[in-house]
Amino acid sequence: METHTLGKEDYQHFFEKAAVDRIRYRHGKRYYWDSITSYCDFFIDPTSSVLEIGCGTGELIANIKGQKKVGIDFSLRMIEEARKQFPETEFIYCPAEDINIKRKFDVIILSNLIGYLEDIQLVFQRLHSVCHSDTKIIITYFNHLWESPIKLAELIGLKKKEPRQSWISQKDLTNLLHLADYEVYRQNSSMLIPYYIPLLSSFFNKFISRLPLINALALNQYTFARQQIVTNDEEVAEKYSTTIVIPARNESGNIENAIKRIPRFGKYTEIIFVEGNSTDDTWEQILKVQEKYKNTHCIKSLKQPGKGKGDAVRAGYEIATGDILMILDADLTVPPEQLPKFYDALARKKGDFINGTRLIYPLEKNSMRFLNTLGNKFFSMAFSWLMEQPIKDTLCGTKVMFRKDYLKLTINRSYFGNFDPFGDFDLLFGAFKLNLKITDMPIRYQERTYGDTNISRFSHGLLLLKMWTFALFKIKFK
Repeated sequence: METHTLGKEDYQHFFEKAAVDRIRYRHGKRYYWDSITSYCDFFIDPTSSVLEIGCGTGELIANIKGQKKVGIDFSLRMIEEARKQFPETEFIYCPAEDINIKRKFDVIILSNLIGYLEDIQLVFQRLHSVCHSDTKIIITYFNHLWESPIKLAELIGLKKKEPRQSWISQKDLTNLLHLADYEVYRQNSSMLIPYYIPLLSSFFNKFISRLPLINALALNQYTFARQQIVTNDEEVAEKYSTTIVIPARNESGNIENAIKRIPRFGKYTEIIFVEGNSTDDTWEQILKVQEKYKNTHCIKSLKQPGKGKGDAVRAGYEIATGDILMILDADLTVPPEQLPKFYDALARKKGDFINGTRLIYPLEKNSMRFLNTLGNKFFSMAFSWLMEQPIKDTLCGTKVMFRKDYLKLTINRSYFGNFDPFGDFDLLFGAFKLNLKITDMPIRYQERTYGDTNISRFSHGLLLLKMWTFALFKIKFK
């Protein structure tokens, strides 16, 4: 029996006919489609420019956040219906294989489209023309395990019959993106019941479908990708300026050593000491060092307005002027000599948020107590699952990101609220919400040479658990 292979013209003919009642049909299935729109919208900043490839009648692109939004489709009828329905959104008649838009976008969405593309890799390659170095791509598609149930639903009339499509696994999609010079940094699935059944659908889709193992059976799959950027030493060595914020509480003996040990890197380095209600002479030492090194270093100092490291970091970042923002704990257990590695990783686009991890290399004796190590490993697994990216060490003090991204994070901070006295999770959760790629940077964690730790193993451990539970309902079970 000969099988007819569908081409672009076949799909185009089908969707031209489907456009007649597409709006009514999609409205009837809005429970399913709204879940995709809501998930994509979570990761989009209100100031972002967004392009949707294969926008159909425009419901998704019109109902997500974004300052400038454009939808394209290869069906002229679909575009006409979209323009009538959402006149405030820009729609362009344009096949995905022949994108000819003279603009770059912050976010590009392909929703339930890739199965109908004649050459998926070609379309991905074409997307480079509308990407800049920070563009994020969100792809939604059916789980290939649902092929038979979907065909059955079409057979009995629960779902409109559509042309045969390619059923792509997550590994297949990752490989196709790799071949087109993209890297995948997050994958997720959701939805076990695509129809609205009061109470039952919400329970299974909001909670059960997000659980480990069960998640692999969910209908809707999401893949997040970014361009693979190739840079060289000359391009990044002096491209960005850096601000290093050093929160310091009872760290008098470490202040001058911090200045002496921070290497020169980037365009220039700004150092901001934030003194946090010390009971020793930390503040006096900061002022002394600031005066002593005023001709060789750019040093600023301030007393934090509130309490906790998180408050100190926010106060320092508020007056920072560098392109890149870094945190260096004043205990110097993260060696200042390793800061250029963080700069290099961010400047080379190895990630959008570089997170230090102390749990790769062997720890120095007494550098981290046994219960602290166990707690860090537990929270590493818990937060990696929660945030859908591998995060080895959530509590390492050194975290690095671009200031432009931090400014966006502050705008979105109200979503999680001011709940984190450490500052680590305010930044990690904020980076997740901004759809940033989080990359671990292994460092050799050293034993303290002055002072005592400000971390309480049990009370702070319980607080971390409380914050994880709080974030669980803000991220996974929202």
